[in-house]
Amino acid sequence: MARQKNSTFEDMIVGASKLPWWAGLLLALVSFVVLHAIASSPVGTIAGPGQMGNFVLKNIMRTFALFGQFVIPGGFCIGALVSGIKGIRQRKLYDKVASSPGVAILNNMRWEDFERLVSEYYRRKGFQVKREGGNGPDGGIDLVLNRGNETYLVQCKQWKAYKVGVQPVREFYGVIASRGVAGGYFVTSGEFTTDAFRFASGLNLELIDGSELREMIDVAQKKPEQQYDSNDVRQVSVAPACPKCGADMRKRIANIGAQAGKEFWGCSTFPNCKGTRPVEVSVKSAGVQAAVSQDSAASSLPEKKNCPDCGSEMILRQFKSGPKNGQQFYGCDPCKKGWPANLIGQN
Repeated sequence: MARQKNSTFEDMIVGASKLPWWAGLLLALVSFVVLHAIASSPVGTIAGPGQMGNFVLKNIMRTFALFGQFVIPGGFCIGALVSGIKGIRQRKLYDKVASSPGVAILNNMRWEDFERLVSEYYRRKGFQVKREGGNGPDGGIDLVLNRGNETYLVQCKQWKAYKVGVQPVREFYGVIASRGVAGGYFVTSGEFTTDAFRFASGLNLELIDGSELREMIDVAQKKPEQQYDSNDVRQVSVAPACPKCGADMRKRIANIGAQAGKEFWGCSTFPNCKGTRPVEVSVKSAGVQAAVSQDSAASSLPEKKNCPDCGSEMILRQFKSGPKNGQQFYGCDPCKKGWPANLIGQN
């Protein structure tokens, strides 16, 4: 039985439904403005016998525009509505697959849904996706991807009964070459044969089987590490530098005196240095914490010291090994001498 031919109005709706919903609304607006301008133009008069043809043609166009200014934009609006509904269903389908483990869900869906799933994946990867729609589960170019000046073709095969052989891959590459596009993606819910992979090797064609597609969706669905809310108030202890010698400080607990049982910062070089600081750092977020840490470190840097022998400015250094590992000292480059940080700090 022959397939019934669609009307022009139906073809217009189908065409608009393949575009993004906003593109359908834009076409509706432009068509209405143009047709309304034609419909509102004056009828005009016949200036002479030779003007009859132009007069009739203008009136035919005006009559067409008079009705078309409502019919054609209406068709584009219907197509935009259909596109919007498909987009919502497509996003729900993608999220459902992303939340389901394994590749079984890929094999159990209809080929139309598999095509929508692949379309949504590439849309989320930043491509502009146009669904051409093949002639069923086994034929035609399904998707056209655009990003910048580059165009890619996608063929989807929801085959779960057997592997995709080299022949369909060879035919698809022929379409890529004939259209002169940047490349193509052949996506299947099943697997490819070794010959298919061997043929695609080195070509601007990528073969994606069900397992790889599943992994790609999982990677794309992973959320970035949770960011700290700027309104969260957290008590964070940032290790400051010793106010006397500049060494790192460590948390300690007072055993005697009025502060017994309370924490305080004590110099890591104790008993050589007895510098202390109170523990009182409170910030709101990780970003603020880093800023406070930098400000604290900057404000607690030791004063510049000059060499007792030559008067040159010395540099604060730290022993990397030996019995004094971790302890800091001031070094004078011109004299090639070192001075204990705790002694210099007391001068």
